[in-house]
Amino acid sequence: QVLLAESGGGLVQAGESLRLSCAKSGSTNDIYAMGWFRQAPGKERESVACITWSGRISYYADAVKGRFTISRDNDKNEVYLQMNSTKPEDTAVYYCAAGSSIQGGTLIPTYWGQGTLVTVSS
Repeated sequence: QVLLAESGGGLVQAGESLRLSCAKSGSTNDIYAMGWFRQAPGKERESVACITWSGRISYYADAVKGRFTISRDNDKNEVYLQMNSTKPEDTAVYYCAAGSSIQGGTLIPTYWGQGTLVTVSS
């Protein structure tokens, strides 16, 4: 069983930065990669970014490429999402996820966190 706990959400103005953190606990033998998804009001959940646990490979959604950076700290068992140049359309609940594979640049999640709300005001 893997537990994921997000933190770092909040309210920022457009153009400002925010860093989300995800702490992973529990057995990690079946975890190949971790990632971030988001779900805006009235929209489906979408992939934002993912990274292999080795850190060698990462993928980004086109909407965040060049603005967001995913990283991980294996010693701390944490994954981060650095959000720069934020836009109002980045407003969503952001979910941390962990899984055993990446397909087509998207993490296939096995485990989910509870989510953290990010609001970007214009």
